[in-house]
Amino acid sequence: MGRVTFGVLGPVVAEGDGAVLALKGPRHRAVLARLLVARRRVVPVARLIDDLWDEPPAGAVGAVQTFVAALRRVLEPDRPPRSPARLLVTEGPGYALRAGPDAVDAWRFETAVGSATSLPPTRALERLREGLELWRGPAYAEFAAEHWARGERSRLAELRLWAAEQHAEALLALGRNAEAVPGLDAHVTEHPWREDAWRLLALALYRSGRQGDALAVLRRARATLADRLGVDPGPRLRRLEADVLAQDPGLDIDVGLGPGLDPGSGTGFEADSEAGLGRSPAPGPAAARLWARAAGDYDRAVGAGARARLESTVGLIRNLAVTGASGLEAAREHRMAAIRVAEAGGDPELTSRVIGAFDVPAIWPRSDDPELARQIVAAAERTLAALAARSADGPQTGEGARSGEGTRSATGPQPGSGARPGSGGRPADHIRAHADGGEGRPVAGPYDAVRCRLLATIAVESRGLRHPRGPQAAREAERLARGLDDPALLAFSLNGAFMQSCARAGLAPRRDEIGAELVALAARHGLVTFEVLGHLIRLQARAALGDFRAADAHSAAADRLAARHELPLVGVFTQWYGALREAASGRRSRAEEAYRAAAARLDTAGMPGVRDGLLPLALLSLRLRLPPPDGTRQTREASEAADEGETAEATDKAEATDRGEMAEAPETAEAAGAAPGLGADLEWGPYRPWAEPFALLRRGEAEAARETLRALPEPPADLLYEALCCLEAAVALELGDRPVLERVHARLLPAAGELAGAGSGMLTLGPVDSWLCAISAGLADGPP
Repeated sequence: MGRVTFGVLGPVVAEGDGAVLALKGPRHRAVLARLLVARRRVVPVARLIDDLWDEPPAGAVGAVQTFVAALRRVLEPDRPPRSPARLLVTEGPGYALRAGPDAVDAWRFETAVGSATSLPPTRALERLREGLELWRGPAYAEFAAEHWARGERSRLAELRLWAAEQHAEALLALGRNAEAVPGLDAHVTEHPWREDAWRLLALALYRSGRQGDALAVLRRARATLADRLGVDPGPRLRRLEADVLAQDPGLDIDVGLGPGLDPGSGTGFEADSEAGLGRSPAPGPAAARLWARAAGDYDRAVGAGARARLESTVGLIRNLAVTGASGLEAAREHRMAAIRVAEAGGDPELTSRVIGAFDVPAIWPRSDDPELARQIVAAAERTLAALAARSADGPQTGEGARSGEGTRSATGPQPGSGARPGSGGRPADHIRAHADGGEGRPVAGPYDAVRCRLLATIAVESRGLRHPRGPQAAREAERLARGLDDPALLAFSLNGAFMQSCARAGLAPRRDEIGAELVALAARHGLVTFEVLGHLIRLQARAALGDFRAADAHSAAADRLAARHELPLVGVFTQWYGALREAASGRRSRAEEAYRAAAARLDTAGMPGVRDGLLPLALLSLRLRLPPPDGTRQTREASEAADEGETAEATDKAEATDRGEMAEAPETAEAAGAAPGLGADLEWGPYRPWAEPFALLRRGEAEAARETLRALPEPPADLLYEALCCLEAAVALELGDRPVLERVHARLLPAAGELAGAGSGMLTLGPVDSWLCAISAGLADGPP
């Protein structure tokens, strides 16, 4: 039987391969329900006995064991006799049900509701509808009278009511006001004490043109609350009634700002409270009205075709990108449109500012939208060529000159200076080496600032694509930035240099240098987002170098800054780093659980370039770790584990022995490919070419695996370069493929002494030295 799922949003059921499983008697169902309420935690046998019987019989312990054995036969019918259970496990003094994060409908419901808080209204509406449709009746319906189910039933019921109200709020945010009315009307009838439901119903009616009905609802709410609870309406309902009577223009705006706001006392809250980010206060309805009025005044004061309006729009798009998943997705959607509008105006200076203003820190060298990235790079190249042509015509005289951007010297390139389209308009030594004002600084040309931003944009956007212009653009941008008094420009250029620092293995020290400079520069000049970027870069680099104490410190620093400055996406990376720490310490079972939790959060983070294929790659990395080679220097990772008093390997062996499982051991490529959790149900995304040889080995197609392996391209220029090299090595070692082993050895050799893949801050396949030794042994054993 395949995957087993459980339903508790209604009568308790279990299903396998889409068919309902027979759970025998009520005590069996009660044991299952009690373990589901525990949410993967151990329930001691003594507690089970107390929960199952008011007066336990003499043979209660044996009865519980019988119930558990019967449940195991139903849930894992294909498990060989006397082999350890994988789902309903014995652990310590009791039992635990190790259901997957998405195997229980209540857990899927919670995930859907939680993810909706950080999504734009359209996607939030879809996620909330999916979650609400999971309900088949009251939670744990047949156990309503049991004291052990009472708290969980109450919690889920409250979350269901809140989700229904958030569903209505999303409809209002989309302008679908009349559509929200019927559901809200039924909702307040069934739950008349929910003040926020009354508020939403009145607001939906008002926005539907039914002012009288809205007032009638508010007065009905007042009477209902007074009659049933003896209280007056809260401040939000009273304020809404006053606003409806005054026909306040702010009521025509979505003052709730969608599902991401807390429906509490009028103050909104940042939705993402995970990974130590906390709940940060954010403006509520008053700020929404202020925004609307200021935007209206701006519309009236600034003409529709004004250049200032376009540049203000770009600034808004840039700010959107750091607010969370929905903002990041919206920024990607609007960015190219803004560039096209700027290009249509025919002014390369304006276009360069529109392109270069999107200096949003980027930490992952794989694009979320490669096609969009190519379009942006092409636009930047066109703009550089246009600037070069304008610069060749004479000194700068347009708006760029008036703004004073990068103009220590008005001297532009002269005819015959070697300018060429797409090169920045001047030869490589265009920052002249003579002093400016006796300070020993290079003199900047008239377009150097805008050129620098364009070049840095090319370096950032061409990340992971092995674009021929990327490395050159990064070098030129950094060279230009160091000649200009603009810390933000230097920070953006360093980001470009970081993005181009993954072309081969062994570049973690270079990235560490970039991160250190970014942290110092950004801290001096208040560039918070780039300070966070610097800490995340150093987290990755120190992990690659096995210095986890330093990496831990940078992770904590990034989380502190993110909490203070409302940067919710930072926690995605630090949570994955926490999973890497478990993996690097050898705690495979804990690491797998941490990886799945981190992947669930990443699903709603709006970063497909990070998300796609990362979970199966991380799970595979857990199974292919090699032990450190004998006689070699231990990594700092191993030293730290020893300092903690006991190695993680010893801990896992003890845990495995207690469970009756085999102790941790590296798996062959063929065994890893067939390991549980690595099947076709996981999406490998861009890593599929490296996963395919494992699948072929699993099916016994060794020659096809060899052909596929030899046809693999060089891994992309990103932070998983070394990890993908190790995957090639694992299959090549299994097949004894000498040519592949030779090429992988050459690629991995510069990273000797590092931890393979740990430079991603996400996963690791253990010491590179282990792989180099294994490859060398494979080459020595193979045919000449």
